[in-house]
Amino acid sequence: MQLRKHNCHIGFNDGLLMAIGIPLLSFIIPIIFFNCRFNRPPMLTWDKYFSTMVFCIVIWLGNRYIMIFSRKKFPLFTTVRKRIIFQSVWMVVFTVIVNIILGIVFDDVFHDETPAVTFADNLIHSNAASLFNTIMIIAMYESIYFMHQLKHSVEETETLKRENLNAQLDALRTQVNPHFLFNNLNTLVSLIPENPKHATDFVQQLSKLYRHILEVKDEKSILLKDELNVLKAYAFLLQTRFGNNLKVTINVPEEKMNNRIVPLSLQLLMENAIKHNIVSSDKPLQIHVFSDNGSLVVDNNLQMKKQISESTGIGLDNIRNRYKLLGDKQVKVTETDTNFTVSIPLIEN
Repeated sequence: MQLRKHNCHIGFNDGLLMAIGIPLLSFIIPIIFFNCRFNRPPMLTWDKYFSTMVFCIVIWLGNRYIMIFSRKKFPLFTTVRKRIIFQSVWMVVFTVIVNIILGIVFDDVFHDETPAVTFADNLIHSNAASLFNTIMIIAMYESIYFMHQLKHSVEETETLKRENLNAQLDALRTQVNPHFLFNNLNTLVSLIPENPKHATDFVQQLSKLYRHILEVKDEKSILLKDELNVLKAYAFLLQTRFGNNLKVTINVPEEKMNNRIVPLSLQLLMENAIKHNIVSSDKPLQIHVFSDNGSLVVDNNLQMKKQISESTGIGLDNIRNRYKLLGDKQVKVTETDTNFTVSIPLIEN
């Protein structure tokens, strides 16, 4: 959530809430907890009202600070329970201590008209009033905060869903664009007279690739073995086109095959590696796909083109955003002078 005209740990502009809440509580508390009235003793006088307001302001601002500190200490949604317990304990302790100190200072304000009421009685009433004040603060702040967080979460989820859909549509457009078809058809034309069997295999792998794109367009994740199976088809098309200038090795143990992965991510990374790097007999491009520490790694030697083709709009940002829909695991990118490496989290099935 962005820091606008409010403290980002409060989650909303609470100026209006304080401007209304403090005077209102200052009016309600003497009536409820000290039995003050306008037409009989003990009278609700201005000095009682303003004394109560001092209590409310000090308790409100102190509890507000405790709330901010607690949200800094426990910022994650998974630690909400710990945060609520932590801040509630400290808010109660703070409220009681402040109430005792201010109760001594303002004792005569609520005691002058009712001499039969002892200091201890007043202390009990004032503690009850102060704790009521604290409970109201917690209730108001937390309810508004959670409503804002829920709204933010829904908006973020919808944004990520749109990103996911856009990435899938972009992937589909990329694979049916004229350049992709032109290159593959040229390769096929050259294969037919020279090696009909290889040409048949080429058509089958091309068909498998398109069928896979259509099948996974609505999926958030798919089995790794299915994604690797299609990646091999994609690698077959590319290696047929580039020959020995492109070397693709896939080394993933069998026990990882039932993990899940964002669809089309490996294909997009391989496509980007070819788009941005030189692929020639003098500088063959080597792409390695392997698993490491719960991630699938796509690594290629770095030999950047001086001029690259226009970007299709598919890149690491789209892959990152699609992973946000599935959890808090992040895509890691490492670039050195010699290699470019992307690690994609594997999702346990």
